[in-house]
Amino acid sequence: MSGRTEHNRILSLTQAAMIAAIYVVLTYVFSAFSFGQVQIRIAEALTILPVFTPAAIPGLFVGCLIGNIAGGAVLPDIIFGSIATLIGAVGTRLLRRRNPVLCTLPPIVANTIIVPFVLRFAYGVNLPIPFMMLTVGIGEVVGCGVFGVLLYSILKRYKEVIFKTSRFEGRTNTAK
Repeated sequence: MSGRTEHNRILSLTQAAMIAAIYVVLTYVFSAFSFGQVQIRIAEALTILPVFTPAAIPGLFVGCLIGNIAGGAVLPDIIFGSIATLIGAVGTRLLRRRNPVLCTLPPIVANTIIVPFVLRFAYGVNLPIPFMMLTVGIGEVVGCGVFGVLLYSILKRYKEVIFKTSRFEGRTNTAK
């Protein structure tokens, strides 16, 4: 394996781990309103990060998984909530060349569709599914849409520094 490839793999793994850690911390710190039928998960703002780096996809998935475990979620929530975040992250990555507002739609839609069923069947919340889609959707619009776009506008100025992909970028093959 070349030094460049190995360095890029380590850098990508480090970025994913850092994103996962930040997701877990945000979920835990804001746990009072990160769970339930009316939830605004501030950590979901991080679902904008696949616009900058593909390392965000596994980082968000693992972060959500650990955040749900640490938050005391039941097994179906741990599994399907994390899958919803994974689907959203992949969708965001696919839309990365689009308007950042559009990039927030995949996680909003994935969570709006999946989480209400988790609330009903895993937690026994006896509210109509469409109503829970509305409440979860509003929370996702705030978490992903508002805070995600705000995060995007801050990070885009520093993307070359924060999401640098290789120490070899910009170098030419000149004599050493």
